[in-house]
Amino acid sequence: MLHVSSQGLAKPLKWLIVALGAGAFLYSAFQVSAAQLDTRFLLLSLVTIYTGTRMLFRVPRTEGHVPLADAFVLLSMLLFGGEAAVLLAVLAALCAALRVSRKASDILFNVALSAISVFVIGQVLRYSFGSIVELPQSRNTFSLLLAVCLMSLVQAFANALRSGAGESEESRVAGGLGAWGGSYVWTLLTCFAVVAAAGFVARLIEATGFYPFLAVATLAAIVHFAYCTYLKDIYASARQAQQIEHHIAALEDSEGLFRSAFDHAAIGMAMVSAQGRWLRVNDYLCETFGYSVEEMRATDFQTLTHADDIGQALANVKRILGGSIQNYKMEKRYIHKQGHEVWVLWSAARVYDVTNGDAPHLIFQIQEITDRKRAEERLLHDAFHDPLTGLPNRALFIDHLKLTIARAKRRKTQIFAVLFLDLDRFKVINDSLGHMFGDQLLVGIARRLEICLRQEDTVARVGGDEFTILLEDIVDETEAISIAERIQKELSTPFNLSGHEVFTTASIGIAPSTTGYEHSEDIMRDADTAMYRAKSLGKARHEVFDKAMHAFAVNLLQLETDLRRALERREFFMQYQPIVALDGFNLRGFEALVRWQHPERGLISPLDFIPIAEDTGQILAIGHWTLKEACKQMRRWQKMFPSDLPLFISVNLSGKQFTQPDLIEQVRQILEETKLPPRSLKLEITESVVMENIDNATEMLRELRALGVQLSIDDFGTGYSSLSYLHRFPIDTLKIDRSFVTRMVDNSENIEIVRTIIMLAQILGMDVVAEGVETKEQLALLRKLGCENGQGYFFSKPASVSGAEQIIAQTCAQLSSNVAQMPHAPTGELGPDDKVKSIRLTSVG
Repeated sequence: MLHVSSQGLAKPLKWLIVALGAGAFLYSAFQVSAAQLDTRFLLLSLVTIYTGTRMLFRVPRTEGHVPLADAFVLLSMLLFGGEAAVLLAVLAALCAALRVSRKASDILFNVALSAISVFVIGQVLRYSFGSIVELPQSRNTFSLLLAVCLMSLVQAFANALRSGAGESEESRVAGGLGAWGGSYVWTLLTCFAVVAAAGFVARLIEATGFYPFLAVATLAAIVHFAYCTYLKDIYASARQAQQIEHHIAALEDSEGLFRSAFDHAAIGMAMVSAQGRWLRVNDYLCETFGYSVEEMRATDFQTLTHADDIGQALANVKRILGGSIQNYKMEKRYIHKQGHEVWVLWSAARVYDVTNGDAPHLIFQIQEITDRKRAEERLLHDAFHDPLTGLPNRALFIDHLKLTIARAKRRKTQIFAVLFLDLDRFKVINDSLGHMFGDQLLVGIARRLEICLRQEDTVARVGGDEFTILLEDIVDETEAISIAERIQKELSTPFNLSGHEVFTTASIGIAPSTTGYEHSEDIMRDADTAMYRAKSLGKARHEVFDKAMHAFAVNLLQLETDLRRALERREFFMQYQPIVALDGFNLRGFEALVRWQHPERGLISPLDFIPIAEDTGQILAIGHWTLKEACKQMRRWQKMFPSDLPLFISVNLSGKQFTQPDLIEQVRQILEETKLPPRSLKLEITESVVMENIDNATEMLRELRALGVQLSIDDFGTGYSSLSYLHRFPIDTLKIDRSFVTRMVDNSENIEIVRTIIMLAQILGMDVVAEGVETKEQLALLRKLGCENGQGYFFSKPASVSGAEQIIAQTCAQLSSNVAQMPHAPTGELGPDDKVKSIRLTSVG
């Protein structure tokens, strides 16, 4: 049975054959008589369907087959006529086709081809020899032979056509006509043999009868199928034996490969008994542990396993042998023959020894990872330690602190404390000697801190020059104070940094656990707060945290938050304190003072908010606003109260303002916007700010002087200045700090200091302003010493805009009326009962 390809046979031809086959079948069905389809025909049909369609004769040198059913069909033609043979051919072809294909077109084509071939044979024989059923009875052998040849030609053609229809287009093109002709010749010979056998059997039936033939045919079929089954079993046994041989050979090859892979593996391999003894080990494993093969096999894996890992390893080996898990992997340590640890990635699985009654064994795979573990440990250490000092860093310190807090919750009697240490003036050392010396100092401090502490305590570096210390299991906070004092004493000893002797001190904040803490951040915050309190109280000391400090810190934070919004909410306002000429009490100008009116807290002192503004950087915006507001106000007053010598306005510049790169441009822009003459603006810079960077400060002062503004050094005598630099600065005024003025009367040393400052200013061509003049005794001394100007409560407190305008207006009115308000001449001495009743302008236009 062959498949019909639509590429091998055109569809019209195929369906034509199907139509012709259907016609042949219908014609035969109508022409056959009931007498022809007797019991013998039915028995022959059963034999044909059951036996004939199953037995095939292969065509030599081709892929084709001729079924035995063809012989039975032709036999039925000789016995029962052509119409009966067509019916049997259709039935046999249909049964054969259904075994091969379920495609309807293929089945119809093959059935139709069988019907046509048998129908043609029957018609040809009928017209050639008359009655077909009489041919076997005829003694004319030549006629029967001629009929056999004719039947062979037609049947061979039909089979060749069926085979050709199943070939692809490429096969037909490649084979050509010659190949098809050769196939037809061999098919013809095969068909001739089959048809000849059918003719011989027909003659035999005529001689012996139909039923003996049927019995012999049935017996032959049984023998044939039994023999085929026997051969099939023989072949199956042979194939099975061959497969077993191949399997055994494969196992031998596999075992050889396993042994080779085991012995030469790039990782450690071992076969281990259920009791842990090394049964087989490879060279890599022996090299890893430093033992020979014999030494390894003389011991067990428990002996070589690190004591800390043996429990987990044995537990998992037990689970593997028990069948609860198939294999297990873990990182574990073995002990090298020389005694050091060897880290490995250990994998264990269960295997069976078929040579020993399927006894369970273990196979180990061991990969050394010592270098990787050391690298991991180093990375872990670096992640939690300061690279410079080797101390724990903030992350590790916080982790230890959390554990301590947790233990303290379980043990209510346990007391601990956190110390927060910050070096005093470390920036000065770092900037003067360089960062390399600063690093050496930090390392030296770390080593001294370790000396001062106990084994169970923890010291960490958490910032540039900040260290934290965790004191565990202390008696009370006095023990923490004692340790803090020990640290300060140890740090007081000078450090030798590459030949440089350096002294340093530290401010320490102490936060004891007795305050009650749930979170590590809280105790760290409080220790930091206590440290800043120690710094604010003079440095080089320690302070213990209390609730008042926390309240102060919270208040400070809130104040900082409010300060950031104060400018945009217009909570700042200006006050002005007069500056008076002491010789004639003429009004020279005002110092502009910024004030903050908080909507809830009321008036906040500059001493409280100016340092916060400096720390947060808000001083830049506040200073710019103050400068612009003061210049605007002074220009307004100059228009309201013109004079020969215009009033000036004095404005303080903070350290951050003075170091701004665009300060010159800011001042120029403000002067242009407010239309204030540059000489009417006096900028005050503190002495310490000028001396921080003399070269840069000198250049900045010269650029400001080039704008035409006046310059003044505030709080002179309280900073770090050297008199040798003063002549380099383009300064107009020196302001004597109020601390010297307020103590002049009772302290002769302060009088000499003030005298020296006044004489120095006069020599350098500068004028002097004394701050904090509050009594007539102070005023008298200042006039006697030749001080030109003064300001203070003796003349006036800082006044609002309206108050300052009233001072100017009253002075102008008094000068206009030419009424003398002073009992003595301006150049005379003040008596003990004399008071300055008013301040006046130099002249009024």
